[in-house]
Amino acid sequence: MDCRLSHDRASADQPSVDRLNFSATRDDGVQISTDPARLDLDRICDWLASSYWASERSPDDVERSLGNSYPFGVYAEGAQVALARVTSDLVSFAWIGDVFVDERWRGRRIGHWLVETVVAELGRLGVPRFVLATRDAHRVYADVGFTALRVPETWMEIDTRANRPSPADVQL
Repeated sequence: MDCRLSHDRASADQPSVDRLNFSATRDDGVQISTDPARLDLDRICDWLASSYWASERSPDDVERSLGNSYPFGVYAEGAQVALARVTSDLVSFAWIGDVFVDERWRGRRIGHWLVETVVAELGRLGVPRFVLATRDAHRVYADVGFTALRVPETWMEIDTRANRPSPADVQL
């Protein structure tokens, strides 16, 4: 087997971190897009600052994380109303994180549609496995098909955050 790492990006028929071009529009006009030029960085920073999982992330770190992943933005009435950020090699695995729906747009199944779309689009590209972590949105993700880890004892982590949650802090 000849396996060499190429320094060239993926070919035109293969997606890469530089190129994941997708958009879809619901009947009500709400749109999902992977176009990074459409992302509202100020709004995203505000959302994440108000979240339990990224409240200490700096604007520079937010911008860097978006640039090194696949952000899916949701737009309505001329503004960004939701975000999901995907980290993946587009071959074996995708981590879905920073899922946030603006409070004024909750209750319209935007989060469901966003995560369903992420899973469908990356699944279409061949990604077979998706994971995420949540403290409060289990029903949304279960509705999309997520289940608890089947063998959680096979997973390990290194968490160097100073404010990392303890197991007692997580209420399921």
